Amino acid sequence: LIAVRRFGGRVGAARLEEALKVEEGLEAELVEDSVALMAGGDAAALGLHVNIEHLLNHVLVIAVDAGALKGCKAVHPHCYLLELKSANLSSPERFMSKEFLDLVWLKVTFQQRILELGYNFLFSDTDILWSRDPFRHITLYADMTISTDYFRPPTPYPLDKTLNTGFYYMKSTNRSIEMIKYWHAARERFPGNNEQGVFNNIKNELVDKVQARIVALDTAYFGGFCEYSNDLSRICTIHANCCIGLENKVPDLKDKAAEWKNYTDMTPEERKKGGFKWTTPDRCWKTIGWRS
Repeated sequence: LIAVRRFGGRVGAARLEEALKVEEGLEAELVEDSVALMAGGDAAALGLHVNIEHLLNHVLVIAVDAGALKGCKAVHPHCYLLELKSANLSSPERFMSKEFLDLVWLKVTFQQRILELGYNFLFSDTDILWSRDPFRHITLYADMTISTDYFRPPTPYPLDKTLNTGFYYMKSTNRSIEMIKYWHAARERFPGNNEQGVFNNIKNELVDKVQARIVALDTAYFGGFCEYSNDLSRICTIHANCCIGLENKVPDLKDKAAEWKNYTDMTPEERKKGGFKWTTPDRCWKTIGWRS
């Protein structure tokens, strides 16, 4: 999570930690993938790679138990413990289990508090590889700028696309606070759904009833295993979506990190020749019945 002052630039994660520590009753979550990747101590734990080292001091990783906190501190200086005492998080929660759903909804509760404190924020799941600074592609117009599983071909109304709550930027405005409250309240209308499923069900309501300004991110810049661009001169993030299981996400993300390094090691002349393509994430695609 990267925080930004409502009127001003990015703030260091340490300052956000201080602001949070004076607040009581805050709870947050790291979803199954995030906890496991972080606890593993792998470089992918923070979802960060090259060319964006200047952002590291602005990243605050939220941990929900002592094990996750220890794993975070092994790879990153800014880790914040918001312990969830109502669940046993010693092992990854089964996708869509009651414990999993409680965790992902706590993310929304926590982010509401961030907005109410007057901070804008960028949230990223940790199964996302960052390759470039994403802020240059985030519009100042929107209350929320959010990733998509599929963006191509572009349509006149991008919200028709499946939006993915693994990566999004929210601006602290009265609309965004009302929007996130509406989102959380809608959980009761869609029992058994995670926060992403509910958001996709109510996104048009948020626009119509709250007048929320929501912008979908182009997969040419913010891709994933569902849909990605082979134009590496533009790509900012790669998300391990369209994938089941950490045992598949981690190696496929490591492959992408290695391929990105190969690309950045090329000379400008070599890059201009083109022809460089991502390899297909075969492990992940097999989990959903796709073939390369």
